[in-house]
Amino acid sequence: MHKSVKYLLPAEDIDMGGIIVKQALPTQKIDQLDPFLLLHHATFTYTKDAPARQQGIGPHPHRGFSPVTFVIRGEVHHRDSRGNNQIAKEGEVQWMFAGAGIIHSERPSADLANKNGTQEIIQLWINAPADAKMEQPKYQYKSGTDIPVFPSSDGQFSNKLVAGNYGDFKGNIQAESELLIIWSQSKSAGKQSFEIPQGFNAMLYLIKGSLQVKGYGKVGQENLIIFDNSVDGDIEISTENAVEFVLLCGKPIDEVVVKQGPFVMNTTTEIMVAMRDYQMGKMGILIEE
Repeated sequence: MHKSVKYLLPAEDIDMGGIIVKQALPTQKIDQLDPFLLLHHATFTYTKDAPARQQGIGPHPHRGFSPVTFVIRGEVHHRDSRGNNQIAKEGEVQWMFAGAGIIHSERPSADLANKNGTQEIIQLWINAPADAKMEQPKYQYKSGTDIPVFPSSDGQFSNKLVAGNYGDFKGNIQAESELLIIWSQSKSAGKQSFEIPQGFNAMLYLIKGSLQVKGYGKVGQENLIIFDNSVDGDIEISTENAVEFVLLCGKPIDEVVVKQGPFVMNTTTEIMVAMRDYQMGKMGILIEE
């Protein structure tokens, strides 16, 4: 049994305070796919004419969820108010659970800025259940060698198991809810099938190239495919060219979500408390060296 496609959502340009990013989720059609809250696909070019720490996205707070960054091209320099200071390169993942509150910045590395380099990222926001939202923040960095990789049965796809377990492979991210996240690439024609855990919501964002979804048809790049969760089954895709995509599956948390800017909680009162705590300095201070 194959899962059917419920929505095909093109990523649309949005303006985030003068920064243009492609947003595939949320849209007017769908606010979230529990537990996934937001998906941005962004490409930035930096300059050697300014310090790297004055470029990119400056210090800002989060509470109640995990912002996760996949580095498609270039380098991302993460700093946060818990003292983490680390550069992720192409093919690597930065996974930050904001928990009770953290302040972080997302800059280009100095090397990337000095080369007038380009950075391409996917940023995914993953909700946390109510009983985890006020736990201590934690930052997890996964280099290219830290992420388990498995091939498709035809050997054409290389699949990074970013989170969760798949077959005999076990992911090593500590997540707050049950997830299956696979970052997949093919350099040529091929096909593969993914078994989706029972009861999980599933979506696929196509970063580059085009692919065929069995039972649906052709999908081009920069589109988000949301699958119907009412029927358990697998997802079969094929391609005639090089592709890159992320498959995002998660067990629904099934709780009320209240979002306000960088905070994701369960009630409006909790949002007000988050704003107050940030203003009082309870999420720490980030001084970028």
